[in-house]
Amino acid sequence: MFIVTLTYTAPLERIDGYLPAHRAWLETLYARGLLLMSGRKEPRDGGILIAHAASRAELDAVLRDDPFAQAGLATYAVTEFVPTMTAEALSAWRAQ
Repeated sequence: MFIVTLTYTAPLERIDGYLPAHRAWLETLYARGLLLMSGRKEPRDGGILIAHAASRAELDAVLRDDPFAQAGLATYAVTEFVPTMTAEALSAWRAQ
């Protein structure tokens, strides 16, 4: 499991111009089962992705396809973790 922190490197006006493409990219990741949740940070200086990728290499390849990354609008910090405890609704993602 991975937590991805996006930090914007451009003004929000530029970010907003790429937001529809970024959201479409996110939708493809949800359809593939790669994302569990996503959303913007408060204050709005980036976003958070919770991803269930098979490997860090797979995740890195996917992140390179983000329209924000391709336009140089964000940096990405990735933290891998093993969810040993979860709420019951998230039990399918607990490590065994």
